[in-house]
Amino acid sequence: MSDSEDESVERQLKIVIVGDSSTGKTSLASRYCSDEFTRQYFPTAGVDFFLKKTLLPGGRNITLQIWDIGGQALSGNMLDKYVFGANVVMLTYEITNITSFTNLEKWLQAIYKATEMQEQKPAVALVANKCDLEHQRGVRLDKHQKFAQERGFSAYLVSARTGENVALSFQKVVAEVLGLKLTRAEQEEQQPVIKAEIVHKEAAEDSPASSSQLGASKSSVCVIQ
Repeated sequence: MSDSEDESVERQLKIVIVGDSSTGKTSLASRYCSDEFTRQYFPTAGVDFFLKKTLLPGGRNITLQIWDIGGQALSGNMLDKYVFGANVVMLTYEITNITSFTNLEKWLQAIYKATEMQEQKPAVALVANKCDLEHQRGVRLDKHQKFAQERGFSAYLVSARTGENVALSFQKVVAEVLGLKLTRAEQEEQQPVIKAEIVHKEAAEDSPASSSQLGASKSSVCVIQ
C-alpha cells in the first residue's frame, strides 16, 4: 500500500479520561466532541462514550473513541476493562481542588496495573481543568509541571467552560501517538475565540446620576484572540 493510500485509511484510537469525580471529565469530552458546556453536574455512573472524527496533518482521518470514566471507578473492579486497549489516558484533575491532584498518583498506579499486560502501553497526558478559575487555584503550577516532567507526560492547562486548549490537547496527544507534529498554524486552528464578560461598575452611590443608572447597567463582551 502506498503512503497516500495509507493516509486515506481511517484509523481509530481509544482515549480514556480518568480522574476524581467533579473534575470536569464529561465536560471536556462534550466540549471537544460537540462544543457544548453545561454548568449542571451529573456524576458519570460507570462510563460514558463519545465519538469524534478529526483530520490530522497529511490528510489522516482519525476516529476517536473517547471513554469518560466515572470517578468511582478507582475503588471499583471495572477499571482494567475500561482502559483495555487504550491508546491514550488523559489523567485529569481540576486546579481548585488539591485532593483531585494528590489522588492522581492512585489513578496512575491503577492505570499501570490495569495495562501491565498490554504490549503497547497507552500514552499518558496530564490535564489540569478549570484554568478559567485561576483566582481560586489550589494547585501550584510548578507542582503540575513537576508531576508531568518527572514521568515524561505531556501536560495541558484547559478550561471546559471556555474551551481554552481543549481541542488542542486532544489533537496534540493524538498526534503524539501517531508520531506527528502539529505546526504552529495547525495548533492555532484548534484555539477558540474566548469571550469574556466585563461588568461595568456603577458610579459611586453619592453620584447624582447613580440612582437613575442602577437599573440600566449593561455588560459588554470582550473578544480575546
